[in-house]
Amino acid sequence: MKLVVFVISSALVIYIGLALFLFIFQRSLLYQPSVGQISPAEFGIPEMKPVSLETEDGQTLSAWYKPPNNSDSLTLLFLHGNAGHIGHRATKVKPFLDRGYGVLLLSYRGYGSNRGSPTEKNLYLDGQSGLQFLASQQIPVSKLVIYGESLGSGIAVELAQNQAISALILEAPFTSMTDTAQYHFKFFPTSLLLRDKYDSISKLNNTDTRLLILHGKKDLTIPFKFGRKLFDSAFGQKDFYEFPNAGHNDLYDHGAAERIIRYLSTNS
Repeated sequence: MKLVVFVISSALVIYIGLALFLFIFQRSLLYQPSVGQISPAEFGIPEMKPVSLETEDGQTLSAWYKPPNNSDSLTLLFLHGNAGHIGHRATKVKPFLDRGYGVLLLSYRGYGSNRGSPTEKNLYLDGQSGLQFLASQQIPVSKLVIYGESLGSGIAVELAQNQAISALILEAPFTSMTDTAQYHFKFFPTSLLLRDKYDSISKLNNTDTRLLILHGKKDLTIPFKFGRKLFDSAFGQKDFYEFPNAGHNDLYDHGAAERIIRYLSTNS
């Protein structure tokens, strides 16, 4: 009997310890930035230029920008995922640049050369600074595409609310970070532990624009079912592109850029 009590007590202590670890270090697990000075030319897109953005709470952010070739072309506000920095998205945005679209590659606080710490609240402020910058560049909202990659999809949905933008594009999105965390940490009460929830599914129908979701069926980071559930919850004009042989990070190896450009060209 004592042995049973000891085993149960030990297991409980380990469980509580792991839960505390997840709670304390959750943002280190969620946000995995690469830091340091980087330049567009270094990553093969010299046509983009470094710009500075100012956030509502006084943070200065570095970003890369190229205006559209003409007033009829679309401009993408590109919101990247949780790892790396904007340089690692150069190959993704290159096809859009070549097409003549404008692109603002937004770098969050704590990423690249930016100071500060990423949190849900802070990244929403960072995203808003992107909208404000594009407005200062006389980019009409009707010519704006908000693009969210993975973690960036949660920011994209937040920004797209009540905005009459041209399109909202979500690459490998989640329903909420709570659902994603529960998938990866099945035996822990993630809804109680999680600080940054990114509850996209509750916000999506506050958007009034066409929606495109892209998701790989072999995605083990954010499972395909979450992207599909998010899509099914949306009203209005919507399209879903599935990639049977793609995982989380390789949709562009399976023709995602070409499909997006065709979609934007056909539906603009």
